[in-house]
Amino acid sequence: MTRFSELLGTDFDGEPTTDIDDVIFGAFDEPGHRDRVPGLVELMNDSAEPEIERFLACLALSTWGETAGYEAVIRAAADPGNTPWYDFSVDRKFSVDSTFAQLADAVADGDLAREKGTEDLRVEAARALVRLADSQYFEDKLGELFDNATLRALLDDIKEVVARGVRSLAAGEKCRFDLPTQLVDLAGAVSVIDGPLGVEMAMSVLKVSSSPRTLNHAVALVNRAKGPEGRQFGEYLLTVGDEKVCAEVHEALGRAE
Repeated sequence: MTRFSELLGTDFDGEPTTDIDDVIFGAFDEPGHRDRVPGLVELMNDSAEPEIERFLACLALSTWGETAGYEAVIRAAADPGNTPWYDFSVDRKFSVDSTFAQLADAVADGDLAREKGTEDLRVEAARALVRLADSQYFEDKLGELFDNATLRALLDDIKEVVARGVRSLAAGEKCRFDLPTQLVDLAGAVSVIDGPLGVEMAMSVLKVSSSPRTLNHAVALVNRAKGPEGRQFGEYLLTVGDEKVCAEVHEALGRAE
């Protein structure tokens, strides 16, 4: 049995499994997962091992609230293209690396981090990832990924990365994925804790790029931004959106009444 098979290819009853997610997420109900941590750290840091196995080790450690996992995420975010596993997982829609989206998923859950006393480091890992939102693809995850407390801690970083992304769009710089929509998703997340700021961020994006897909994602702010800002933003979308967007906005505005 290989080291990987022993650590992530074997469930907590000792049975072989091909469902690695069952092992990773099974750790929430299995304190014995801690026994596998030292081996996973060694695997993740072993340059002789396959990149995919090192990545999955990092994913498991981050999901399990482990210091080594969060530190690896921070290192990866500091130099994305040189991460050992970069481009091993490629998104089908845009043909770009999708590993950071998966790492963001792992970092988002804070249950084990709070239990293990690594919450502050989890937030720093989340911060490192959010700072990449103008350059790395996160699928459609950033709009609903982080809890409100984490969003508040990351607010300045989100404002900075959205502003940087808007400048890039305004300058006509090329991007291999749908950057405007990703930025609007971040604005949508912010609108839950600060409606006016979320709407302000979204408008800054839409002023330079407003594809049907971006406008469709922007409807989320009408649902999330409480008060007059959400309604005013919805009324703006009615003037620029297609039939689908307008129908969703009318529905959202109706719920708000």
